[in-house]
Formats: sequence, structure tokens, C-alpha cells
Amino acid sequence: MITLDFEKLRQIADTGQNVIPVVVQHATTKDVLVIAYTNDLALEETQKTGIATFWSTSRNELWVKGNTSGNYLKLVEIRVNCEENSLLYLVEPLGHGVCHVLNPETGQHWDTCFYRSLFL
Repeated sequence: MITLDFEKLRQIADTGQNVIPVVVQHATTKDVLVIAYTNDLALEETQKTGIATFWSTSRNELWVKGNTSGNYLKLVEIRVNCEENSLLYLVEPLGHGVCHVLNPETGQHWDTCFYRSLFL
């Protein structure tokens, strides 16, 4: 059973952090890997290091994707949308997966956080 979190944006707003969403897409396959959030600090760190860095809205801290799992996301390009209120990171995954959830059949991290289908 999938339970969608329709409260997420309200929870983010309640933190008082100024963030915008980031769509993270595989630079070669164009698969959408994850949706995350960034602020000025995380964007600056991403541009400085070349590794996708976000603002963790649940922990209210800088989050370097891969520091815990080893599954880093190497930055290829950053694009901004027409309203300048969201970003697209084109990345090359480094490691063995992207999602923090493990595939129960393989024991490996999923290649994308979008591994379940709601409608076909």
C-alpha cells in the first residue's frame, strides 16, 4: 500500500528555510532519480564540489548525497526553470544505486527513488 505524503510541502514551509525543489535526472538515461530541495548554501556547495548537495528538510541541515551510502551524484549540468523557482540537476551516479531504500530481491539500493508505479 502506498501512502502519499500530502503534508510534505507544509512541513517544509514550517521549517522557515528558503528552499526550492531540485529534480535530479541521470545525464545519460534521462531517468528521474530523486526530488530534493536546495537553498543558497547547498547550491553553492554543489557548484563548488561538483557533487549534488541538498538541504535536508527533515533534518534541517546540509545533505551531501552519498556521504552515508557512498552513492554520490556527480554534477554534469544545472538548469533553472522559466520561473526561476526550481532546478534540474543532470548527474552521473557514482556507486551502486541512488535511493536509500534497498531492493529486497538484490539487497542493493534502487537505481532511482521512483521504482514503484501508481498507474500504468
